[in-house]
Amino acid sequence: MTRVEHPPEFVTRADGVRLAYRYLRGKGPTIIFLPGYMSDMQGGKAQALAAWAADKGFAMLRLDYSGCGESEGAFENGTLDIWRDDVLAVIAQATVGPIILIGSSFGGWLMLLLAEALGDQVIGLVGIAAAPDFTDWDFDDADRATIAATGRIERPSDYGYDPMVITQGFWQSGQRNLRMTGKIGIDCPVRLIHGQCDPDVPWETSLKLAAALRSSDVQTIWVKDGDHRLSRDQDIALLIDTVTKLAC
Repeated sequence: MTRVEHPPEFVTRADGVRLAYRYLRGKGPTIIFLPGYMSDMQGGKAQALAAWAADKGFAMLRLDYSGCGESEGAFENGTLDIWRDDVLAVIAQATVGPIILIGSSFGGWLMLLLAEALGDQVIGLVGIAAAPDFTDWDFDDADRATIAATGRIERPSDYGYDPMVITQGFWQSGQRNLRMTGKIGIDCPVRLIHGQCDPDVPWETSLKLAAALRSSDVQTIWVKDGDHRLSRDQDIALLIDTVTKLAC
C-alpha cells in the first residue's frame, strides 16, 4: 500500500485554538481514527489505515486532539469533554456522512462518548485495546491522593511519552464520564480487538465493555500473543479485515 501524505486542514475553536485533521474523501462510511492518550494521527495504526483507505478508495478522517500532534493548545488543558468536543468540531467542518469510529486505547473510551453524541450517524465501532473508565480502575488511593495534592500525576511510559502526565482536570472529567457503571446505550455493531498479553489495559476490560453495551451485535476478538500496541503486521491485517467487514 502506498502512503500519500498531505498537509493538514484546520478547524478553529471558539477560543482560537486550531485543530488539525486530514480528510481523505472516498466511498462508503467515513472511517475516523481516534488516537490513544498522548498519541496523534501519525501513529502506525492510523497511518496504515490511511494507506489502506487510499488504496481502496474509502473515506477516512484522522485528527489530533488539542495539545497533541499538529493541533494547537496545551496538552495538560485537555479533558475527555474537551477532546470529545474537538472531534465533534472536526466532524462538523468535514461534513461527513455515516461514520465508523475506531478507538485505540483511550480513544476507545472517547468513541463511546462520540457514539452517544452522534447517534445514528455512527454505524459501527472498533475498539483496539479499548480503555474506558481507566481513571476509575487504573488509579489506587495513593495516586488519587497525589492528584488531589499536586494537581497531576506523572508515570513512566514504554511508548515514547516520558513522563505520561495525567492532570486533576482530566481525572475529574474521567470520573464524570464513566460508562461501564451500567448499560451503555449504543446499538450499532461493535468489534473489540484486544491482546491477551496487554500489560496496560487488561483484556478483561473488553469483555466487560461487551457485556455493558446494549447492542446485540458485539464481537470480542482476542489476540493471544498480542500486546497493547497491536501494531505488528498481523495485528494491522486483523484490524483492516475487521474494518473492511463493517464498511462494506
